[in-house]
Amino acid sequence: MFAFLLVVHAVIAATLVTVILMQKSEGGGLGMGGSPSGLMSARGAADFLTRATAVLATVFVVFSIVLAFYAASRSGPAPLDTSLVRTPPPAAQTAPGPVPPATPGNSSVPLQR
Repeated sequence: MFAFLLVVHAVIAATLVTVILMQKSEGGGLGMGGSPSGLMSARGAADFLTRATAVLATVFVVFSIVLAFYAASRSGPAPLDTSLVRTPPPAAQTAPGPVPPATPGNSSVPLQR
């Protein structure tokens, strides 16, 4: 069900982008410039692309909210992936003996810090 709703949401988003790109650019952006009548004229309010954009935007927002609620209540916390956990190596059979103290002339024994 979630996958179906997600596909429908993607189709709505693609349609919304298409409808927005098909509209005539009146310049100015954000309502600045263009014709003085703009969206408030009879032609602007009745324009199919304008109405389609408003409807698709509303449906897109509603679908986003529904998908968010559905995803949050769908299941409990997901189990942790333990495939990368390293197990400690098995313990050595014999414990190493004490390390002799390092002397300046003895180069075979590493210095301990």
